[in-house]
Amino acid sequence: MDKKALVKYLASMLLFGLNGIVADHIPLNSYEIVLLRTCIGSLLLVTLFLLGKGKFHLRAYKRDALFIALSGVAMGASWMCLYEGYQQIGVSLSSLLYYCGPVIVMMLSPLLFREKLTAAKLIGFAVVLVGLFLVNGAVVQNGLNAWGLLCGFLSAVTYFLMVTFNKQSTRITGMENAVIQLITAFITVGIFVGCKQGLLIRMPLEAWGWALLLGLVNTGFGCYLYFSSLATLPAQTVAVCGYLELLSAVVFAALLLNERMTVPQLIGAACILLGAMLGELWRPKKRITKIQKSSIAPTAKS
Repeated sequence: MDKKALVKYLASMLLFGLNGIVADHIPLNSYEIVLLRTCIGSLLLVTLFLLGKGKFHLRAYKRDALFIALSGVAMGASWMCLYEGYQQIGVSLSSLLYYCGPVIVMMLSPLLFREKLTAAKLIGFAVVLVGLFLVNGAVVQNGLNAWGLLCGFLSAVTYFLMVTFNKQSTRITGMENAVIQLITAFITVGIFVGCKQGLLIRMPLEAWGWALLLGLVNTGFGCYLYFSSLATLPAQTVAVCGYLELLSAVVFAALLLNERMTVPQLIGAACILLGAMLGELWRPKKRITKIQKSSIAPTAKS
């Protein structure tokens, strides 16, 4: 295994896990934060792509480009729901709900991608459902609003759409795929914010440092680390290590934002994490392909 690529991949997961922490320091609504993130991240990613002498193949592979664009629309929607969830119910719970997206992909893969639904996947799905019941039950008891829960759930559903569309592209991959997807996400969020409230964003000068950190480091540089490491890593390593993002998000929220989870929520979080990993850990080796690497972990996608 390429150790350098593994370090880059793990670093990208930690950066993505810090997204909610950084966003907490930006005094804007969730939609404005995502707009800034996608704008700044797109500019950096395009710059890195062009400096690396990358070339676009939009005209040659129009069908692939269309599906990547649709994936970008879904990603923009997913991030807006996720960041709204951050503000409504906290980073920990929103991240847990968002990470049900890979489980939805796993359960519907037999219908959409003709992948075999194994006993391990069924068990994993059942464990995740138990986890969701424990987490959401505790949230309702604590009086947290239903809108935040809905946003967390919608972030998972739109994550599923993002992966589904992206898997249809087999010729435009890697950094080119990420650049197109992030630019499309920026355009999508820009249209939404423009129609909702206008594109004029007012923010204190001292908050721009956090905005640049989120856009340049967590998004742009994080996506670069993620996509530049995928090609040389085994798919199972990508799948399992990808859950470091969820684990780090929960830990960082507890340490840096003083978010506390009840015992049922902690048990539920463990169920979601273990259930989601189960379908990846016990998958037949012959079914692991390079194409799966771009979809089994959320990176550049959270």
